[in-house]
Amino acid sequence: MSADPIVIVGMGVEAPGGIDTLPDFWSALADGRELIGPFPRDREWPLAELFALGRLDGWAPVRDAGGFLTGATEFDAQFFGITPREAVAMDPQQRVALRVAWRALEHAGINPGALNGDSAGVWMGVSTTEYGPSVTGVNEYSGYRATGTALGAVAGRISHGLGLVGPSISVDTACASSLTAVHQAASAIRAGECDWALAGGVCVMGSPGAFYEFSKNNALATDGHCRSYAADPTGTLWGEGAGVIVLEGESRAKALGHRIYGQLLGSRVNHNGAGAPLAVPSSAAQQRLIESTVAAAGISADDIGLIEGHGTGTAVGDPLELTALAATYGNPDRADGPLLGSVKSNIGHAQAASGMLGLIKVLLCGEHGAIPPSLWADAPTDDIDWDATSLRLAAKLTEWAPAADGLRYAAVSSFGVAGTNAHAIVGLPVLEETNHG
Repeated sequence: MSADPIVIVGMGVEAPGGIDTLPDFWSALADGRELIGPFPRDREWPLAELFALGRLDGWAPVRDAGGFLTGATEFDAQFFGITPREAVAMDPQQRVALRVAWRALEHAGINPGALNGDSAGVWMGVSTTEYGPSVTGVNEYSGYRATGTALGAVAGRISHGLGLVGPSISVDTACASSLTAVHQAASAIRAGECDWALAGGVCVMGSPGAFYEFSKNNALATDGHCRSYAADPTGTLWGEGAGVIVLEGESRAKALGHRIYGQLLGSRVNHNGAGAPLAVPSSAAQQRLIESTVAAAGISADDIGLIEGHGTGTAVGDPLELTALAATYGNPDRADGPLLGSVKSNIGHAQAASGMLGLIKVLLCGEHGAIPPSLWADAPTDDIDWDATSLRLAAKLTEWAPAADGLRYAAVSSFGVAGTNAHAIVGLPVLEETNHG
């Protein structure tokens, strides 16, 4: 482990159900609330056609349900010095990412308006979402589409808006994007490319294309719920969200008086390789990744008390993931095995932002000394033998005791549809007072 560990000193979030503060996010998690709602009616989506897909031969039904951001169409362009015409041409992911990054900085006690010229870096996980009309054509977006649709402009917009001159990189490894962004940001800090960084992920769907794709593939939840690790799951349910964290070296954090919410002990990224079709997960690759991350973290797998899994609620993905988790973290000789859950059960699958929302959930668990329930845990899948592993689903709000060294240890997983996998392990200090920022 590095002599100057990478630590997390601030975070910001935006989640379905109108949530845009950390206390509201924690309250929803602790209460075990599902934040799924009907499709937005203000995006000009072909909802009648969408809800009729189930009538097509071989297609699964699409329910009027998803984890949608209620404020995705709202943006204070003047506050960020952006003209209204340019703002409307910007992918909403740029707008949401910019305001969540601002909140993360404020949470860290950093003045976002006083960073011009700072060499900090920005890494943001993001995926294409088909926002707006085609670039080919004359319309009110013309002239702003190059920056409005570029994935690179999600990170670039944050760097530009804050005046940061360090690395600025948008990351697309599908659903592993935001944890990949964290891994790259931490690596850059260790390498001296920047002193500190913002890292995160955002997903705002510019079209309902993901629902079409998974309806055709019969991998979409037919009941409007994301039943992570539950018996008889019907598929995943798409959602939206954004999360950003502030990373820096521990020595810098202490020198500046920044509160430390977690230490990034280790992170790794790998790929499934050849064999199964591209979109099919690999339990063997996930196990290799976890073992590599544990080794990088310098702790024992038995130290992990909480696992924030991927948990898409698909009949193929969840059992393969559970097999890898049981092989690495599920030591049957442990008296008190790790609790497992997925924030997707609350908010749906937020795609490029899903890993970051899971990581922020873990950081809040450490702050509050408790592990919230993972929904649908009362009826766990029978695809693994629970009696042969110490893994257990988090079925209720549970007090989380620290380890003997005063830290709590947690792991977070994300797996992308194109075969990229990401895993991170964090150490969470016991905080003497709860921060309600």
